[in-house]
Amino acid sequence: MKIKFLGAAREVTGSKHLITTKNGKKIVLDCGMFQGKGLETDEMNRNLGFNPAEIDHIILSHAHIDHSGLIPYVYKQGFTGSVVCTSATRDLCSIMLADSGHIQEHDTYTFNKKRARKGLPPVEPIYKRMDAVKCMSLFIGVSYDRKFRIDENITVKFTHTGHMLGGGVANMEIKEGDRIHRLAYTGDIGRPVNRILITPKPFPQADILITESTYGDRLHEDSINAEKELLGVIYNTCIEKGGKLIIPSFSIGRTQDIVYTLNKLYNENKLPRINIYVDSPLAVNATDIFRLHPECFNGDIIELMEKDPDPFGFNSLYYIKRSEDSKKLNDMKEPMVIISASGMMEAGRVKHHLANNISDPANTVLAVGYCAPNTLGARLLRGDKEVSIHGNHYQVKADIKRIDSYSGHGDYKEMAEFLSCQDPGQIKQTFLVHGEFDVQAKYKTFLESKGFSNIDIPESGDEFKF
Repeated sequence: MKIKFLGAAREVTGSKHLITTKNGKKIVLDCGMFQGKGLETDEMNRNLGFNPAEIDHIILSHAHIDHSGLIPYVYKQGFTGSVVCTSATRDLCSIMLADSGHIQEHDTYTFNKKRARKGLPPVEPIYKRMDAVKCMSLFIGVSYDRKFRIDENITVKFTHTGHMLGGGVANMEIKEGDRIHRLAYTGDIGRPVNRILITPKPFPQADILITESTYGDRLHEDSINAEKELLGVIYNTCIEKGGKLIIPSFSIGRTQDIVYTLNKLYNENKLPRINIYVDSPLAVNATDIFRLHPECFNGDIIELMEKDPDPFGFNSLYYIKRSEDSKKLNDMKEPMVIISASGMMEAGRVKHHLANNISDPANTVLAVGYCAPNTLGARLLRGDKEVSIHGNHYQVKADIKRIDSYSGHGDYKEMAEFLSCQDPGQIKQTFLVHGEFDVQAKYKTFLESKGFSNIDIPESGDEFKF
């Protein structure tokens, strides 16, 4: 068996790892898009590193686009195998991949208008919305903790990671002759305490471990204080300054976390009398899917739902789908909270809200998740005083704040605690993926102090044999 690392290798996007068995079966663990690298990203996404028509199966850890976003592209390029994931991941992909295709069509249309003015030929999007719709016929939804037989030699079982709705460790058994390889691919690892989702669960012993390392050198703030911090930012911005609070947030997971917190504050009569807008069609649809999957919820939210049937809705909360209603928010002068995608501030409606509000000192931009180094979100958090949005330059006068405890990724202690269900002595090799190299190097040292050995940090294109 061989494992070749083709994405999220010494970086945090584009998760894609190719397994080739001795009998020629080819399996891709995740098939994610590279994001946040400008024009370079397009070329990286088109150059897969494998022939899609030769791939037998994709095992998908969760639905985030940096893990799932190239599935319509490989389908378009000839992939006809199966995509195996949890049922919730399948349902989320049905809206997220279509949304991704729509964004690419829109962005390519805008880009081609600029090319036409320069006398250049048009370019095609990586894939279109219809490609995303069609590829869903390949998806197979599997229940948690059920061993699914892919073929006579390969099985997979998903166990909870607590990272996002439907997220799971892919626990694989791959039989080659008299040997059985036990491979665990964690995907992204969540927090030990989650407002909505089930706590990450121990997973079966592996002898090959592939695991994320996004926050391999960072400790999160206490999540208990996040609620107070969020309420404090709302009061400071909307009551004391009379401004708008813009919360760039991933449509799936983070938005529901924040809405759930605001719902709790509303029920406790702590939330000030202001309107809150979730301005993301994808977030609206995703919230509906959340309601369909209580098997992913923790006991607290299930208990709450006995008293409050809808933990994602209250009287002063408004979900916005239509673009004309989104544009109206920019003309409103009263204080408000706008939650809008994307979380890294690289695409979507939030960029329009930033363009309209970032130069007003009465306003606040609140980051609540990870921002890759080259993204607009990272530049704002670094303190840049001028940024480019849609080709125009804006002075940054709004307050830029961050609440780190809303992150869906565990910090280095939380990730290591998640891995403590494993006996390091039985693991032949551990691979760190989905992280910046300097961060990964520190995390490697920490894992070694916990008894792990034979830890590799693969570069893109590195291949290992077993």
